[in-house]
Amino acid sequence: MEKQSETAVAEMRKTVEKLGSSTEKHGDPTLMRFLVARPMDPNKAAKMFVQWQKCRAEFVPLGFIPESVIPDELNARKVYLQGITKAGHPLVIVKTRRHFPPKDHIQSKKFAVYILDKTIASSLKGREIGNEKLIGILDLQQITLKNIDARALITGFQFLQSFYPERLAKLFLLSMPWFFVGVWRMVSCLLEKATLEKIVSVSNEKEKKDFIEEIGEDTLP
Repeated sequence: MEKQSETAVAEMRKTVEKLGSSTEKHGDPTLMRFLVARPMDPNKAAKMFVQWQKCRAEFVPLGFIPESVIPDELNARKVYLQGITKAGHPLVIVKTRRHFPPKDHIQSKKFAVYILDKTIASSLKGREIGNEKLIGILDLQQITLKNIDARALITGFQFLQSFYPERLAKLFLLSMPWFFVGVWRMVSCLLEKATLEKIVSVSNEKEKKDFIEEIGEDTLP
């Protein structure tokens, strides 16, 4: 780690303690994710980290989301892990055509946490380092208007940005239909620049070729 980064991490740890919390159980790679998410500002990163700790303690008191509290989301079979990409990142695929706006939004949020935690854990070889990233595929093939759920999209990205900073390596949008373009424009306006830069829409043969090359043909279903 460079001297500048070491100094920023040290300052962040001190600030977190001043805010009444602790970084004792977290290594430098974890803290660096928060610093990168807040352009290396120790104070802003510390506030983000403390907020993450509080929300995590309230929303995931057991340290994980039990499958018993997300039965409807699991039964939809709309999200699944697909191994490791060429770059060593775990790959998660969302089959949007199997998603319908839920009535139980709390269960939907818990499912988002469940999937993100499971995806990150799937790449671990022993103890978590803290800088692991994931790659996602939002498969929009064969979707209809009944599958569109802007609220779920916004919630998912909010979770990524606020509680999983710098966990997203890249997100691919496959086969976006014309009626989804307006929804995506609305959602993208709410995303941070750093998040938008990691999102790629695959719509032509060249983009498809680059997509397959990056993921690895053997990894894709």
